[in-house]
Amino acid sequence: AVVSTQSTGRGDTTPRTRSSHDILSNLVAGACAGAVAKSTIAPFDRAKIFFQVSSRQEFSYRECFRFLILTVREKGYGQLWKGNSATMVRIMPYAAISYLANEHYKAHFRRREGYLSHGKRFLSGSLAGLTASFSTYALEVLRARMAIKPEYVSIRQSFLHIVRTEGVASLYRGITPTLLGVSVYGGFSFYVFGTLKQQHPLSPGDQLTLTHRVLYGALAGLCGQSISYPLDVARRRMQTGGLHGDHLERYSTLRKTITHIYTHEGVRKGLYKGLSLNFMKGPIAASISYTVFDYVNHLFVGKESV
Repeated sequence: AVVSTQSTGRGDTTPRTRSSHDILSNLVAGACAGAVAKSTIAPFDRAKIFFQVSSRQEFSYRECFRFLILTVREKGYGQLWKGNSATMVRIMPYAAISYLANEHYKAHFRRREGYLSHGKRFLSGSLAGLTASFSTYALEVLRARMAIKPEYVSIRQSFLHIVRTEGVASLYRGITPTLLGVSVYGGFSFYVFGTLKQQHPLSPGDQLTLTHRVLYGALAGLCGQSISYPLDVARRRMQTGGLHGDHLERYSTLRKTITHIYTHEGVRKGLYKGLSLNFMKGPIAASISYTVFDYVNHLFVGKESV
């Protein structure tokens, strides 16, 4: 067990032991949070990826729902969740590692400094995002490919096809904007959610209501995704470059990708393409994820995580 300092109230710090039970509860709660949240918004994620990776198709809510309706008519409802198995294989370890790492880094800073400052709370979230993303990035590439190309039918088949035809390095194409993006998203989202929870006036022993958890989670997701969105677009283009007849060289580096998108598509229709869809699905996913994590984690350890 590791001795750490854990906040037990509205900003106070109390030494406690971070046991293997705490670690296991963070992992299980994180995995459940990621699985429930991503499965809920999977159809909208599929639509978002379709528009992000296309340099020719402009985004609008009308075109988005048209894409979803045509998908259902031509291939059935199940097609809306195509690639969700790959998403689960990635998101469950990603979310588990992310939440666990965030709790670990917060405990580390509390143990070292005696309290958790605003800067260290943000840094904990950023480091958690980096840790989780680097650990599961190859699975994210497989998910993106399976979502847009019919010939990628399973995780194993997709992995073997990419390695044989493009090389192992292709599984890590786009990792630079990904790491930059998750450091920003993780920092802001964990910071906003944790700070709102900490500042909420509660009597000792009371818990946040479901409404407050959902609202705070939605605000956290909205802030994080809005700030990091251009990097998400660049990441998708680099992951799937060449699949739509685009020249792969255009998306070979982060600088080239962002320059090409900005030059040929602009800011609103390029770097922020599909952002309005994120305003709908992002807060939903974040609120579900944070809420599920809190409830499952509380079920295991009987305490509020702030």
